Amino acid sequence: MELPEALYRGVLYEYAVLVTSLQDEVRTIAQHYRDRGDSENNFDELKNQWGWAGFTTHDRNRCQVMARITALVYNWWTVFLRLGIPEKHAEAITSRPLALYGIARRRRHGNQTKVEVTSTHSKASAIAAALSKVNGFLQRIKANAEQLSPRARWRLILSAAFQYFLRGKVLGGTGRLAQATG
Repeated sequence: MELPEALYRGVLYEYAVLVTSLQDEVRTIAQHYRDRGDSENNFDELKNQWGWAGFTTHDRNRCQVMARITALVYNWWTVFLRLGIPEKHAEAITSRPLALYGIARRRRHGNQTKVEVTSTHSKASAIAAALSKVNGFLQRIKANAEQLSPRARWRLILSAAFQYFLRGKVLGGTGRLAQATG
C-alpha cells in the first residue's frame, strides 16, 4: 500500500489515515497505537528469534514441552538482561550476540569460585558495564541473603529487573529498591 506523500520545504512527509470510534484525543490514540506495537514486538521476537513459530512433530505433548522450555528460557533471559539494562527491552537478535560472544574461565581458590569473561564482541564495553551492574546487584543481595526469605530475595531481584516499570518500588512492599538493596 502506498501512502500519500507531500514535499514541503525539502522534507518529504507521508500521510496515513486512522479511523476509530475512540473518543480520545489524537495524541492519546497515537500512544495506544505505539503501545500495541510494543506488545506485538514480544510475540514477533518469540516467533522469529526464539523459534516459537512451530515445531515439526505432531506429538502434542512434545510440542507443549518445547514451547514451555522456550518460554522459560525467554523469560529468564529477559529478566537477566533487565537487571543489567533496566531502561529498555533488549531484543534477542542484538542481545544474544552481545552477551554470548565471550570466552569464560572459571577460577577456584580457597572457598570461592570466580568467573572471568572475555568478550569478543565489538561492543564488549557495553556488555561489561551491564554484567558488572548485575554482579554488583547480586553481590548486595548475597550479602543480605541470610536475613531474607527466598520469597523476599525473588521480590528484590524482580523489582530490580523491572525497576523502570515499578519506578524504583519493591514488588509487594512499601519501600524503595535503593533502600532495600543498599
